[in-house]
Amino acid sequence: MSPKASGAAGCLLAGLGATTAPLVWAPRAAISIDGGFEGHARDLSVLYVDLPLIVLGGALVPLFAWTLTTRWVRRPWVAALAAVAALALGVWGLTEWWTPRRQPNPGYGPGI
Repeated sequence: MSPKASGAAGCLLAGLGATTAPLVWAPRAAISIDGGFEGHARDLSVLYVDLPLIVLGGALVPLFAWTLTTRWVRRPWVAALAAVAALALGVWGLTEWWTPRRQPNPGYGPGI
């Protein structure tokens, strides 16, 4: 595989990861953005802290997997498979580990 084609494939996989990760992240962060009932749980830090990290991680995980696999194996289909598997594992880890902060609903706290 030529260096240009290898670079293009790596960039394509990075773009795939940079779009997939926020699409998986967005439904879980929706409660922090709109705030729920009367906006009491609004936490906009998910937009300026978490979102850039999610996009960056989604782009870098498959790119690093692609780069390392092409250096070790020298077969592009194995590298593409490893990059997609790394992206899938990264998205799975994101959905299992990351949970936005949710405050309890007003009126259901202690003392009622």
